[in-house]
Parts: sequence; C-alpha cells; structure tokens
Amino acid sequence: MESKHTKAEKGDSGVLLTFAVVFGHAVKHIYIAGFQTIIFPEMKIALGLSNVSFGALATARQATSGITTLGAGYLGDRFSGQTSLLLAVSLALMGISYFLVGTAPNYLWLFLAMLVVGLGPSIYHPPALGALSRRFPDRRGLMISLHGMGGSIGEALGPLITAVAVTVLLWDGTLRWSLAPALVIAGVVWILMSKSARVEGGAASFAEYFGSLGGLFRNRQLVSILAYSGLRSMGQSAVVIFLPVYLREDLGLSLGRMAIYLALSQVVGIGAQPIMGSLSDRLGRKRVIVPCLIAFSAFLVALYLVQPGPLMILVIVGMGAFLYSMQALFLAAASDLGGAEMQATISSMTYAMTFIAATISPITAGFIADALQVKTVFLYGAILLLISAVLYALQGSSYVERAAGE
Repeated sequence: MESKHTKAEKGDSGVLLTFAVVFGHAVKHIYIAGFQTIIFPEMKIALGLSNVSFGALATARQATSGITTLGAGYLGDRFSGQTSLLLAVSLALMGISYFLVGTAPNYLWLFLAMLVVGLGPSIYHPPALGALSRRFPDRRGLMISLHGMGGSIGEALGPLITAVAVTVLLWDGTLRWSLAPALVIAGVVWILMSKSARVEGGAASFAEYFGSLGGLFRNRQLVSILAYSGLRSMGQSAVVIFLPVYLREDLGLSLGRMAIYLALSQVVGIGAQPIMGSLSDRLGRKRVIVPCLIAFSAFLVALYLVQPGPLMILVIVGMGAFLYSMQALFLAAASDLGGAEMQATISSMTYAMTFIAATISPITAGFIADALQVKTVFLYGAILLLISAVLYALQGSSYVERAAGE
C-alpha cells in the first residue's frame, strides 16, 4: 500500500539506506544484548538483588521505552527527512544512559538510571523501519526482517564482546567505557544516512498526521495484530530476562559458557529472519506467524523439561530462530494496514505494545520465580505465546493475508 507521498531519488537502489539502518541496528543490539545477558545478571549478583527487585529494574526500562517509542513514531513520520538525525540521537542516548547506570551509587539512582536506559533504543525503530517500509513497499516483510537480522547479529556478538569486557573492567566499568564507542557509531550512522537518497513519505502536516492516526485506532485488524503481538511480547520478555539468571545462578554456568550459548541462539536467528520475512511476503503473514508462535511455545516447554546438557543447548539455540523473527513478522503485518505517511507511527505502535506488555511481564515473572522456581517462567512464557497463536488463528481472513498471498 504505497502513498502518493512516497518517493526516492531516481536510480537509487536503497542499498546505502539499508546498510546504514541494519548496521546501526546491529550496534544497538550489541549494547542491548551485552547489557541484558551479561551485565544485568552480574549486576544482580554483585548487588544481591531479589528476583522482584531485579524485575522492577527491567520494568523501569520498559516503561520509558513504551512512552518514548510513540513520540518517535510521530517524529519519524512528521519529519521523515530527518531520519539520520533521529537514529544518531538514539545511539548517542544509549551510550549516555549506560554511563549513568555504571556510575549509579545506590538502588534508587540505579532505578532512575534504568528509566533513562529505555529512551535511546526506543527512538531507533520507528524512523528506521518507517524509512525502509516506505522505500520498499513491495518487499516490506523481507526488508523489516533484514533490519531484524541486524539485531540478531548484534545479539550474537553482544554477549561475547561484553563477557570479555566485564572480565577486564567489571560490569560497572564496562558501562562507563561504553559511552565513547556509542558516540562514534552515532556519528558514523548519521553520515551514512545523510549520504543515502532521501525517501519522503511522512505526513505533510500536523493535522494530516493526527487525521491518519485516528484512522489507525479505528482499524480493528490493526488493533487485533497489536494485541496478539503484545501477548507474544509478554511471554518472550519474561524468558529473555530470566533465562540468563537461570543459566548463571541455578545451573552455575560460567560467564563465558553462558555468553556462547546465547550467542549461538542468535546465529540461528540471523539466517531465519530473512527466510521467514520472504515467506510471509509470498504466503501471507498469518500462515507464517501462527506456526512460528506454536513452535516457539513448544521450545519453551522443552526448555522447562530438559536437563542441563547437549539437549538443553540445542533447545536454546533453536529458540533463536524466533526471538527477533516474531517481532519482524508482526511489524510487517501491522505495516501492511497503513499508508506510507504513517509507517513510522505503525512501527511505534507495535513497539509500544511490545514495551507495555514487557513492562508488566518481568515483574510478574519475578514473583513467579520467587514463589516457585526460575524455570517456571518458561512455562509462563509458553502459555502466553500459545494464547497469541490461537487468537490469531481464529481471526477471520483479512486484507493482510489476501494481499500478501496474491
């Protein structure tokens, strides 16, 4: 669904735009994965935090992410010609926020710093995905999946790089030293994006933007997609937060072994995402999303049941095929329901639902882990994913499935 506002320079293949967006996304997830899988558990151990206190920090981060991403959607559509600046600000803020966490003197300041951590990453997705979606309306599923593939590359490298850094600098020193690379990469992405052909397609005026926004909220198909994505996010976010805790505390794995296992799971996702995205372009979103949700749920049940050993490693690695693929597929399904003038906003709405769901889920999972055991969180995640799959499967045929399948 391409709007009359969409245009790119004649002869532009979009390669530089795609590279800049995917590269920036990969670096962003090096930081996010390193923080979430290595630094966050080390912080919990070093500070002696309970599961609930630990979950509250994750909730703080997700809360500000959800709010910020909605504003980023407006900026990405209203000022689509300034995508390069928005992406640079996102990456720079990420480095600044990590520095604040690394210098926090107590839990209160740490909690406040975690609120700031949610700002930077959430600004990136809406303008980046809006630019790709407007530039490649006929290959939306593939291009959004390539964006997600960049995230998987970062998720694979992040734990390994961070594990080495933490061994030398400890968790707080690593966060303090992470500021400089973030600022440098922000400048690089800004330059690359500035050199790529500008793609116009955002809302022409404030009034046009909010007129289109009202139409999105009245779109029942879009609201349903967002709800299914939110349920998926609730299940996935709980697992992503507590899987490193389970491996590190319950199973007593070394930092290096844990980093390798989690990195391997992302390697699978690097190849899976473009394949799933391309299939969804050809077969329809639902025909790919529903089976993937069911398979992801089955992997989580298996993770709860298997004993430590080679089989557990295979399960963790297999899960990597779905961790970021699912978000990309839901983004494509939602983006199909809007015009070019609202692509960044649709992305922000999808991510906002993700962040809202992920705000509730980690602290809920913390209570479950304290009341029962940490690995029970995997069953909690599996149930939510299965509910999402069933609800989506029961939804009637829509424009999305018909159009994608033609």
